[in-house]
Amino acid sequence: MTLRLASKPGYINECNCSLCASHAAWWGYYQGNDVQVDGTTRGYVRVDYADPAVMVHFCPDCGCTTHGAFTESFAASHPTEIDRMGVNMRLFAVAALDGVELRFPDGRGWDGQGDFGYVREPVFLHARE
Repeated sequence: MTLRLASKPGYINECNCSLCASHAAWWGYYQGNDVQVDGTTRGYVRVDYADPAVMVHFCPDCGCTTHGAFTESFAASHPTEIDRMGVNMRLFAVAALDGVELRFPDGRGWDGQGDFGYVREPVFLHARE
């Protein structure tokens, strides 16, 4: 499977919640029409939430987490977010992400209301020369 992106993400989140940490994902966010997914993926939703908001997709051949998309129930209750998705930026070379801000939201400590807190200050990714 292949992911094609229209551009670099505006920023990347390295969330520390149990789902994101277990998938070792760096999430870059895009509108759906800015991401092209070619090939088949399989999906997973959290089993520890009664109504999970995100389905995480992975490649059935190599097992890598590829992207996340909102579930139908979340999209129905948040219509302005329907077209937004996260892409695992760890699949891309750091050189392709040069200058992008890497943020560290405290998803583990987030109660689901309001904005995230952060566990440390952001850094900017730099390609090694």
